[in-house]
Amino acid sequence: MFSRLSRIVLGVIVLASGFGIGPGAHAATGTLEQITQRGALRVGLEGTYPPFNYQDEKGELVGFEVDFAKAIAQKLGVKAEFQPTKWDGILAALDAERFDVVINQVTVSPERRQKYDFSQPYTISGIQIITRRGNEAKISKPEDLTGKKVGVVLGSNYEQWLKTNSPKADIRTYDDDPTRNQDLIAGRIDAVLNDRLIVANLVKQYNGEIVAAGEPFAKQEQSIAFRKGDQVFRVAVDKVIDDLRGDGSLAKISEKWFGIEVTL
Repeated sequence: MFSRLSRIVLGVIVLASGFGIGPGAHAATGTLEQITQRGALRVGLEGTYPPFNYQDEKGELVGFEVDFAKAIAQKLGVKAEFQPTKWDGILAALDAERFDVVINQVTVSPERRQKYDFSQPYTISGIQIITRRGNEAKISKPEDLTGKKVGVVLGSNYEQWLKTNSPKADIRTYDDDPTRNQDLIAGRIDAVLNDRLIVANLVKQYNGEIVAAGEPFAKQEQSIAFRKGDQVFRVAVDKVIDDLRGDGSLAKISEKWFGIEVTL
């Protein structure tokens, strides 16, 4: 008797042929076979990025993307196996096959599309300026970043945006969000750039010391990242995401962590 994943693989191969995905996708089919043999979908994430993925008071990984990954794995008939990895090395670890996918608010960009394949978007967001309470009127729009010390995580889309659009900003890079946020509170930097969807959590986490400044800008789409050429695997996961949208699971996960629908 076929396993659930075996049936998905067969169905996706038929579906993929309609997209012109042919024999060159054998390696991608192998990825699905490895997942079912292993019984686990290996997921790369930071584990330090609330409310998307982080450790709770018990030390367990929780968050929007943790629930999202578990839902995908369940649809595939396997479990989700998480591998926390620093952001600046997470895509390189995907290349090295340490995990099967990265589910960590990876913003799709032309540069990244050259090296990786992506699922359909699962969150729609934008860049938000975040600063200390009391400074929000002084730094509320992109042009206000000129000459300011702006903190971003190394290798992030926010770092690239600053280099391209605000080259006169004093860019300060960090390995993780918590260290950057503490420097903001301490006054060592003037502002940070991050996902608009994390603001409510940051305000709560830092007791209102950190606030959003101005309106979000530069619309962004976040997707699951795959190794280049994993077409059959990508189509299978896209089908699962469609199913999660259709049965309401994705909306429920979004409401749980954000109180609003952030996946459309």
